[in-house]
Amino acid sequence: MRAMTITEDHRLELAELPEPVPAPGEVLVDVVAAGVNRADVAQTAGQYPPPPGASELPGLEVSGRRRDTGEEVVALLAGGGYAEVVAVPEGQLLPVPEGVDLVEAAGVVEVAATVVSNLVLEAGLAEGETVLIHGGTGGIGTVAIQLARHLGARVLTTVGSDEAIPTVRELGADRAWNRRTTDLLEAVRETGGADVILDVVGGPTLGGNVRMLREHGRLVIIGTLGGASGELPIGLLMGRRGRVIGTTLRSRPTEGKREILEATRALAWPLFSAGELRIPIHARLPLEQAAEAHAILHEGGHLGKVILEVEESAGGHRRGRHRSGR
Repeated sequence: MRAMTITEDHRLELAELPEPVPAPGEVLVDVVAAGVNRADVAQTAGQYPPPPGASELPGLEVSGRRRDTGEEVVALLAGGGYAEVVAVPEGQLLPVPEGVDLVEAAGVVEVAATVVSNLVLEAGLAEGETVLIHGGTGGIGTVAIQLARHLGARVLTTVGSDEAIPTVRELGADRAWNRRTTDLLEAVRETGGADVILDVVGGPTLGGNVRMLREHGRLVIIGTLGGASGELPIGLLMGRRGRVIGTTLRSRPTEGKREILEATRALAWPLFSAGELRIPIHARLPLEQAAEAHAILHEGGHLGKVILEVEESAGGHRRGRHRSGR
């Protein structure tokens, strides 16, 4: 099978590899497309190794067809998605949401599961609360805005340019600020603070995030784009009876992922099928252009997801096409 490997000098290289052999409880999926995530970029750079026992290939989510039944599915992976075939524990599969294109479905499951697990299961975001979502134009950000709005929350978000503000407002954000030109702490305080903050930045924002929390607020850290350490104002956190929650999805065991996927299917799948929740697709590229896909994420400023078309017939004339997703 064709697969994208990571070389010792941290480059992506297309190679021919044997198909994976499914372990007990696993099924083979013939991959149609793979979603690209920042974790893949970090792994390629040597900064985020896969969990023990996982595939060394990058790729945390795919869409494709079960080889045993032919059913169209999406799969949540610990690795291995940049390949024509993956072996997946059956509990980490979901059917493709009705009405969602099979190629574009490759960008659905990881972000949807991340948002549901963190905003709903971890933070308990409730109707009438205020949530601040850092990075509103990214894959996670675009879904978090829409889902939080569906839950009845007031949605605040940050973006990287003034031009992106109308885009996230269209997705459902009540307020949006250019993080490069705004005193975010002051802006959020003026709105009354946040009950929940979803943070992909990490270290440098830790103190400011705590200062923006309301009483009983919850800060959920799901990424460390800005660094892995920061200064925590413990006294302030205690005074507000707040919580700081750190989570990852990739390293959870299958049972933990199954519980998250069941909640994701129950909450998000009907919204996808009804067209009330969508994931903007910034670009669809062939597997051999994975390095270009990573460059898009590294540079930032994209809207939504980048997809790698793996199956030879998946792309056809669409290969290399970039779209705004709007």
